[in-house]
Amino acid sequence: MTQGAGQGPEVERTATLRDFRVPAYVHETGPYDHSAQPEEAVRPVEEPLEHPEGYTPTQRDLPVINRGDTLQVTVDPAAATAPQATATGQGPLYVVGDVHGYLDELLAALQEKGLVDAAGQWSAGTARLWFLGDFTDRGPDGIGVIDLVMRLSAEAAAAGGYCKALMGNHELLLLGAKRFGDTPVNSGAGTATFQAAWLLNGGQKSDMDRLQDHHLQWMARLDAVEEVDGHLLVHSDTTAYLDYGDSIEAVNDTIRETLTRNDADEVWDLFRKFTKRFSFRDEGGADAVRSLLDMYGGTRIVHGHSPIPYLLGEVGSEEGEDPAGPVVEGPHVYADGLAIAMDGGVTMAGKLLVQQLPLDN
Repeated sequence: MTQGAGQGPEVERTATLRDFRVPAYVHETGPYDHSAQPEEAVRPVEEPLEHPEGYTPTQRDLPVINRGDTLQVTVDPAAATAPQATATGQGPLYVVGDVHGYLDELLAALQEKGLVDAAGQWSAGTARLWFLGDFTDRGPDGIGVIDLVMRLSAEAAAAGGYCKALMGNHELLLLGAKRFGDTPVNSGAGTATFQAAWLLNGGQKSDMDRLQDHHLQWMARLDAVEEVDGHLLVHSDTTAYLDYGDSIEAVNDTIRETLTRNDADEVWDLFRKFTKRFSFRDEGGADAVRSLLDMYGGTRIVHGHSPIPYLLGEVGSEEGEDPAGPVVEGPHVYADGLAIAMDGGVTMAGKLLVQQLPLDN
């Protein structure tokens, strides 16, 4: 079931979602499997895009919202209350799902929870805030999102709390596109380059134009896994983390070392593994979660990456019979209650989720 604690105001949409897609040289579901996505999720676009010379496309990407579509979000200031410190003196714990460049929606969601004020400044005192990765691509202002998270990190630390972030597959993709550009890599499914994969997975030219060294350094130092208050925080719903170490510290060190070596094929392999999804869904999903919990600790895993509508086997209709698409009101708890999904699907007319942990159930 989908949990909906702490609901905010209604979201008014100014345009109807269509199931826009672009082909991708790396499909975020991995090898295509009809059981992994509904039939509607892979309907080809009417006019295929021309591919760069020497490229071998593999699969289709997830739906993306048309750039002309906007989400109008308002927050009632009276509804936003500052988080209260716990009995131990630590502030409450919050997590944020995939943002994908939707800065205005992020600010509204943070303000609704009392984490920032009307000016976008940290207002949560000792609260602890974790972003689960995927700050850029598809949406209009990925660099603005990174700048906000970096600023909130400093403001929260000054107030006795913290704001931290995990590495998502789109951070790896943007790093690769900037570092390696059109350098060919061995994709395992034909010739590929980071630059073309980035563009076809929602890369925004405005983000690349504004990308600076301090953004790159910040992304390259992000952790991939953390355990907080019994919650194992990761970006992707995959067991691929097990390939990189038998402890949280080992995984984070291995990934940072991989990025430091600056080998295009190594970074591509890392990116490819962290695009995998749905490991915790369906039969055997709970066992997959337990394999991570047993190795790294925690009693529940919290992840982004896979939009909740896809985990539920639901997508919006391309013909418009259901213009609102699937309704996401809060995190999705599944895999025998061991997994919490936080990607509300903001790029597919869903909701950008900010959630306090632990959940009530």
